Amino acid sequence: MTQSNGEGRSVDVVIVGAGFGGMYMLHHLRQLGFAAKVLERGDGVGGTWYWNRYPGARCDVESLFYSYSFDEQLEQEWSWSEKYSPQPEILTYANHVADRFDLRRDIEFETAVDRAVWDDAAAVWRIHTSKGETISAQHYVMASGCLSHSKLPEIKGVHSFRGPTYHTGHWPHEGVDFTGLRVGVIGTGSSGIQSIPLIAQQAAHVTVFQRTPNFSMPAGNRLLTEAEVSSMKADYRAQRQAAKESGFGVPVELPTKSALEVTEEERNAKYEQGWSEGNLVALLLAFTDVITDKAANDTAAEFIRNKIRSIVKDPQTAEDLCPFDHPVGTKRPCLDTGYYETFNRQNVRLVNLRRTPLTEITPSGVCTSEETFEFDAIVFATGFDAMTGALVNVDIEGRDGITLKDKWKDGTRTYLGLMVHGFPNFYTITGPASPSVFSNMMVSIEQHVELIGTILSHLRNNHKSAIEATKEAEDFWVEHNNEAGAATLYPLANSWYMGSNVPGKPRVLMPYIGGVGVYRQECDEIVADNFRGFTMRDARTPAMA
Repeated sequence: MTQSNGEGRSVDVVIVGAGFGGMYMLHHLRQLGFAAKVLERGDGVGGTWYWNRYPGARCDVESLFYSYSFDEQLEQEWSWSEKYSPQPEILTYANHVADRFDLRRDIEFETAVDRAVWDDAAAVWRIHTSKGETISAQHYVMASGCLSHSKLPEIKGVHSFRGPTYHTGHWPHEGVDFTGLRVGVIGTGSSGIQSIPLIAQQAAHVTVFQRTPNFSMPAGNRLLTEAEVSSMKADYRAQRQAAKESGFGVPVELPTKSALEVTEEERNAKYEQGWSEGNLVALLLAFTDVITDKAANDTAAEFIRNKIRSIVKDPQTAEDLCPFDHPVGTKRPCLDTGYYETFNRQNVRLVNLRRTPLTEITPSGVCTSEETFEFDAIVFATGFDAMTGALVNVDIEGRDGITLKDKWKDGTRTYLGLMVHGFPNFYTITGPASPSVFSNMMVSIEQHVELIGTILSHLRNNHKSAIEATKEAEDFWVEHNNEAGAATLYPLANSWYMGSNVPGKPRVLMPYIGGVGVYRQECDEIVADNFRGFTMRDARTPAMA
């Protein structure tokens, strides 16, 4: 229940973030009879899709699977228009959900958390907001998203440019007109690959500064037919179940052969199928060993490199765009619309920062080791402090005064990517060491929300005031997550999956690669085994063991 006292409000649950995780968490808790409030720093719902409004922003999971499954009526009444939904349509969907379930009355917009402290004697969290209020809550849920804490490049003079600068993760809501401008774009990750083709169509000239080339493939985006939408709606229950049991949260036919046991023609035919369908998962799972065996992966990587060489007319530019320093899939692979073709335009130039490093941003532009560039605008497509940034950049203090930032200084430590030893009643939706970014996020969000609901209901029904992961369970899960990652090629890449894009960040494979279905089964077994790996206390116990 919600209460007020002289020291501030008291609620059952405080949720941070009004993206798809936070919205469903609020709705689900209401259904279970809990009083919850969502704190959201923006002025609208949508999370990632509220902030990331850069040109070309689009989901890389097919739209018919990128939606909630918890309400069959919602599922039937909403129809997606394109194979891969663009940001405006996904944001419209988020607003539709907020309206349909009357969520906004329990969302406090333009409100951030400055500090959260666990009061062990009272078994509550004291949450201090940017509006100067302190809210007490038995449970504290971070639904702040895996890609929500943006970062600028570590470059001398990064704030010195006199013209307008834009970060793809915080794009102006009114849009940007680049017509006639000289534009520098720094970064060629997902947001760069999606935005560069559209910026180039407007700007007088675009210079792309690339440190690490990425593997990308054409999305093949198109309008969906009425027949496709109707067919999916008729089969949604079976498709949803298949997604829950799959490896990446999207149903796909599992391979039975190694890439090394078939002919080159058969290999390339399978890769061509994934390429032509615009299906990342199909390409990565074309064979049993693409993400576990370097020699097998090399066959897929060379297939994509040959595609790049066939598209880009200038041989040197083509070769500069070809990745050689990481296996395909181990940095976030991208889907694009005309990305490589854009480098055939007369008004686009690629600068390879491996040959001529970027040395400084100046008031008028950018300097490399060999050249000075003048720009009218600069776009930073430099990504995020992924998975942990939004968590450790809030002062979250658990039991015995330890902060989450200190706890994770040598690497993330969680149980199931959901809870942290030393932080009772604290939950991280799609947190580190859960499938999260290695899955269709909607599938993983729903599973975590429902698991949290099960935990909270169990505590209430059994008159318990707090729950915490044991140290032993956390240690086991950390080791298991590391072992699962070590069995793949992911640790070979300097990726944001590994935290490598943030100087000083511990190098650990943060998401769980064991598979969405395997992870769900493990969680179900833990619950069935009387919440194995957790300790609980009732209101009479002064402190956790």
